[in-house]
Amino acid sequence: MSQRTATLIGLAAILMWSLLAVMTVATGTIPAFQLAAMTFAIGGAVGLLTLLRNPQALQLLRQPAAAWAVGVGGLFGYHALYFLALRFAPPAEAGLLNYLWPLLIVLFSAFLPGERLAIHHVIGAALGLVGTVLLFVGNGASFEASQLPGLAAAFVAAFVWAIYSVLSRRLKAVPTEAVAGFCLATSLLAAIVHAAIERTVWPGTPAQWLAVIGLGIGPVGAAFYAWDIGMKRGDIRVLGAASYATPLLSTAFLILGGYARPSAAIAVAALLIAGGGLVAAKDMFRLRGR
Repeated sequence: MSQRTATLIGLAAILMWSLLAVMTVATGTIPAFQLAAMTFAIGGAVGLLTLLRNPQALQLLRQPAAAWAVGVGGLFGYHALYFLALRFAPPAEAGLLNYLWPLLIVLFSAFLPGERLAIHHVIGAALGLVGTVLLFVGNGASFEASQLPGLAAAFVAAFVWAIYSVLSRRLKAVPTEAVAGFCLATSLLAAIVHAAIERTVWPGTPAQWLAVIGLGIGPVGAAFYAWDIGMKRGDIRVLGAASYATPLLSTAFLILGGYARPSAAIAVAALLIAGGGLVAAKDMFRLRGR
């Protein structure tokens, strides 16, 4: 697989994640950890179905403890922290701190063997960060002392996801099929937390069930497999900077779904994020099937 192809697959994950908010709204009032348990179970099951065709399926899941620690720690750790952030801080403020992870991925990539962090990568990521700040501030983000626990969780979550993504590059020998096991383990942990702190609420309509299934297949399923391919074989710096498109596209889908309103701040944020992505991806346009 060429680097360009792997990068495009990684970009598909960003597009799927941008549907996360509008699809989550469509699921109704299912508690966060219950929804995580359900959707990660679906995402893991989809991966297992592809493994069943492979006579060496079990071998693909028999990975070193370090790979499981990174995979499950990244998927469950990030989502657990983000859910805690949403519980103790308003979504806008939590989202603003959480979206430090694209910039962190770009910066942390400098520590990877064979990777070179150029000035246009940093400029592109910084433009994306400015656009994201404008996007959240334009939607009324503000900070209060009582929100500090939630904001701290969102801040740590950004580091967890960035470290997981960059370490995936270091674990290049671990096949993407192993992500199915990571998803199922994450589902089990989320189910345990749900049983301990939440009340079970099942989807009340066929549309809500379809939204749950769609989440499990796409943003909480295929997206993680696509991201794994992008992180291991694509241009990690381009993907890091391009990730700032997620909150923008998410807002756009919420507007189309009637859950949000367009504004001048969103338009300016779009220009900054798109411009930053193009600056960071300058090298990609010169790739010739590497």
